[in-house]
Order: sequence, then structure tokens, then C-alpha cells
Amino acid sequence: MTSSNATTVPATTNIGNSLGTQWLLNIGHAIDHMFLLIFATAVTTIAGDFGVERWEDLMPYTVGAFFFFGVGSLPSGKLGDHWGRRNMMLVFFFGIGAAALLVSATQSPWQMALALALLGCFASIYHPVGIPMLVQGASRPGWTIGINGLVGNLGVAVAAVATGLLVKYVGWRMAFAVPGVVCLVVGVAFAILATQEQGAPAKKKAKSVLPPGISMAKLFLVMTIAATTGSLLFNFSTNGNYELLTDRMHGVLEDPAKIGMILALVYAVASGTQLLVGHLIDRVALKTLYVSIIAAQGILLALSMIVSGWAFFAVLFLFMATIFGAIPFTDAMIVRFVDDSMRSRVSGMRLAVSFGASSIAVWLIGPVVKQAGFTALLGLMTITSIITLLVLSQLPRTSTPRPSIDQL
Repeated sequence: MTSSNATTVPATTNIGNSLGTQWLLNIGHAIDHMFLLIFATAVTTIAGDFGVERWEDLMPYTVGAFFFFGVGSLPSGKLGDHWGRRNMMLVFFFGIGAAALLVSATQSPWQMALALALLGCFASIYHPVGIPMLVQGASRPGWTIGINGLVGNLGVAVAAVATGLLVKYVGWRMAFAVPGVVCLVVGVAFAILATQEQGAPAKKKAKSVLPPGISMAKLFLVMTIAATTGSLLFNFSTNGNYELLTDRMHGVLEDPAKIGMILALVYAVASGTQLLVGHLIDRVALKTLYVSIIAAQGILLALSMIVSGWAFFAVLFLFMATIFGAIPFTDAMIVRFVDDSMRSRVSGMRLAVSFGASSIAVWLIGPVVKQAGFTALLGLMTITSIITLLVLSQLPRTSTPRPSIDQL
């Protein structure tokens, strides 16, 4: 959002994306999240196949995927600005599809850990490259980011239901192989249909617009810490929800496929929050909106510690809505205050720190649950939400954006 005394960022010199390009980029977001969560849904079956006694003991082997998903954002963002975002998205589609096929062929926990780490490397491309490419020339960037976030989290829903069904009927290996083949097909479609770039974004002169009372260094710090805590919550929840729901619905609902389906329902419906947030970002003061969502998030996470059964299912739906709803904010700030010529690099730096640090969440899930149970995990998530709220208090207040704004 721009303040009344700020200069508007010049429109990008890149041509706008075709409708086909926009949807392929949105599908890429769904693929990115889906592939990183297949393992979490299939972990119990994989543990049995590999001879690992408890699923919790297998969770640390996926840390490499989330670590490289984070730190890989730095070179991915730099290459996106200097080599071209379209080129990097082709690497994304074909690379992550091939990596998924490799995971399906692994025969031991360490082989899987290495294959998942490779998958994480290719997955790191999407956020610093795909989102900046998507918002080039967008007339309603907040809405565009909201739709992208919704589709991305539908990938989380697809991971839950598709993996549950594939594991039940054809085995965990096909849960990786089938999406891998689909991704390769989407990559071919992107190569044929995606809008050509006029040139690498970094060739343009960079300009930025900041709200009064904050430097780029402070804004970057606030964005990075808030994104890190948000990513921690996203990883804690999406990687732990299947087993969490199984635990809290014990005696009420125990069929793996049905649990996967209702979890997919939670993700699909709760993801709709991002459309509402995307719409409001173009119209409401950013700090007010962001703080309100995180405050609600903290209350709901605290409540989830003391309920079970269908009451827990209802609270789970609500706190997932706030976790998903918080996702568009850091991307919106980057689009609003950083020129297109360097958005991938700024995004990559922020993501490298936040995703890299939040990869610890995946490692912690198994040990925390094994030693202290899911209530302790939910308590840790509540504390994380409170930290986010404290960090956001450092954002300056900015004016409400005008509805007619066509560039953030």
C-alpha cells in the first residue's frame, strides 16, 4: 500500500501474462506444496515398508527437503532476475517431476532423505520466481496473490486426499510417481504456452517505495521474522495434521482414507480465506488486517489444546483458515514496496531465511510428539503465533490503498 506522500512504483516493462500462463503458474504453486506434503501423509506406510518401528522416527529424514526448499530460494531468486523467470519455471516443472519419480524408487530411509532433498531443491524455485512472474502487470495484485495462495493450498488438500487414496489402493510409491508424471506433462504445457519474457528483469533499473518511518532493512527484518514464524506454523500444521487429526479423532473416525478426505476438506475450504485476504489487501490498511488475523490465530491455537473429537475438527478448520490467510502478506509487501527488477532476489533472500529456519519444524514434530504428545506441539504453535503478533507491532501504520490502484 502506498502512503499519500510516496511515489508510485513504475509499471513493469514486461508484457502481461496470458491467461494460460497465469493458470499454469497457479497450478505450479499447487504442485509445489503438494509434492512437499506427500511424505507427511504417507509416512506411516513408508515407515512400515522400510522397517522403521514408529512413524515419528522417520520424520527427521525429510528435513533436507524443507531445508533446501528454504536455502535454495536464494540462488533461485537470483537466477530468476538475471537468467529469466520463464526459464527457471521450466527447470521447476521438469526438475520436481523427475525428483518425485526418484523418491518413488528409493529403498531405504537415507535414500529417501537424499531424494527428498533433491525434490526440495527444485521446489525452492517456485516462490521467488513464480509469484513475481505472476504479478507482472497485474491490475489487482492483492487479488492475484490471493488466488495464487488458494490454488497453492488446494495442492495441500490434494496431497491429503490423493495420497491417502493412492497409498490405500496402489501403495506409497505410486503416491509419488503419479504426481511426478503429471508434473512433467504440465511442464510441457508451460513450455508451449507460457508468455515469453522481453528480457531478464534485472536489466531494468530498480526503484522502490517505502512507507514513512521504516527503512528497507527494518522492513526486510519484520517480513523475514513474520514469514519465518508463519512458515513454522504452516510446516507444523500441514506436516502434522494427519497424525494430529488421527490422534484427536480416535474412537470417532479412524479410517485413513476418510481422515485424508476430511483433512483435504479442511484445507480446501480454509484456503478460501486467501481470496478474502487478497481482496482486502487492495482495500484495507495492511498492518490492521495482518494483526487482526494473527490475533485470532493465537486464540484458536490455544483453544485447540483443550478440545478433542468433532470440536477439535472445528477448531482445526478455523486455525488453518488463519494460517492460510496470513500467507499472502509478505508477498504483498514485496510486490508493493520492491520494484519488479529485483523482486525475485528480495523474495529469495527472505524465503531462504524463513523457509530454511522453519525446516526445523519438520524435524521437531516427531521428537516433540513422541516425548510430550500433541498438546505440547499445539502449545509450541500458540507461542509461535504470539511471537508473530509481537513482531508485527513494529510495522508502521500506512494509509488505506485506493480501490483504483493498479500497481502495488
